Amino acid sequence: MIRPGQIIGIIGNGQLGRMSAIEAKKLGYTVYVYGPGIHSPAGQVCDLEVNGAYEDIDLISSFAQGCHVITFEFENIPADVLTAIQTLTPIHPDPEVLQISQNRLTEKNWFSGKGFPTTPYAAVRSAGDIAAQMEKWKTRAVLKTLTLGYDGKGQAKLHSAADATAAWENLSVKSAILEQWVDFEAEISVIVARNAYGQVAVFPVFENIHRHHILDTTFFPARIGSAIQKEAVRIASEVAEHMGLIGLLTIELFVDRAGNLLINEIAPRPHNSGHVTFNTGPVSQFEQHIRAVCDLPLGSTSSSLQGVMINILGDSWTGGEPVWSSLLSLPDVHLHLYGKSDPKPGRKMGHVTITGNPVDSSLISKVREVLKIPPLDGK
Repeated sequence: MIRPGQIIGIIGNGQLGRMSAIEAKKLGYTVYVYGPGIHSPAGQVCDLEVNGAYEDIDLISSFAQGCHVITFEFENIPADVLTAIQTLTPIHPDPEVLQISQNRLTEKNWFSGKGFPTTPYAAVRSAGDIAAQMEKWKTRAVLKTLTLGYDGKGQAKLHSAADATAAWENLSVKSAILEQWVDFEAEISVIVARNAYGQVAVFPVFENIHRHHILDTTFFPARIGSAIQKEAVRIASEVAEHMGLIGLLTIELFVDRAGNLLINEIAPRPHNSGHVTFNTGPVSQFEQHIRAVCDLPLGSTSSSLQGVMINILGDSWTGGEPVWSSLLSLPDVHLHLYGKSDPKPGRKMGHVTITGNPVDSSLISKVREVLKIPPLDGK
């Protein structure tokens, strides 16, 4: 067990690292963070920040030697670097889990190999491969890079085989993955924690609404049937067990029109959809993550309140900074800003959580108005 007072190292110094550090310090831990750039969101709240490239094996090894346990806040860290420093300091989740999540084809092969439901897919190496697969499927598809890419980057939607050449040329890669288009009823996520003793705790299911491929709003718990929720929780628990997870894992899934669940992707870290847990129950996703990586007993995931989370993007600064006092004067509205000084369109600057039993829909509208975010169509 990593005892309070010992040092947790977080690789990555963005907002997920920031919120993890805040929760770790509440439990009495000393927190070091590592990442590029100064005055980072996580660096503002930690005990020590080391700035360097994720590929700098010497510097990152020195950082690791000063910590009692290491975790990470996002996937785009070379897994081989983490594997190398694992001999110096325990790392949770294991770099092997990270490696699975870093490559979309590896990820899909892992799901299908273990018998988990996922979107139909095919490895492709040319426009001809794409066209042939689309003729076979007779449906729309999404072409994605194997690595990197988030919030809709590194992918293209194809309506027919005729789109294959342009999509392949625009992606400009040697190999990729083609996924069959899913006509979904809802996009959901499940966040599961597991510690070294095999204790598993799963949060209720989150329902996610995206705009321009970026998470806009999360409803908690998800507005889907209880049977689907139970099945999603079962799948998440089994994935965590199969991976030997220590830490937090997010599973993103589609609910198709027939009520079937299909795994889209995983993230071995806290997740944007889980930010709502800061204000809805006894333990946030970030505290749960810290508990798991430090071999502490996991906290209760029961929720006393329903919640809605709305992302604050740099777009909300168009025409001037949002009037924060207008938000803070609203009841049951909780503001979380990430300490970023350079708002840009699409950049995540913070989030708002609205709580209630149920959540007052008029508050959702008021928050969106203050933040200059268009209303959700029919949601």
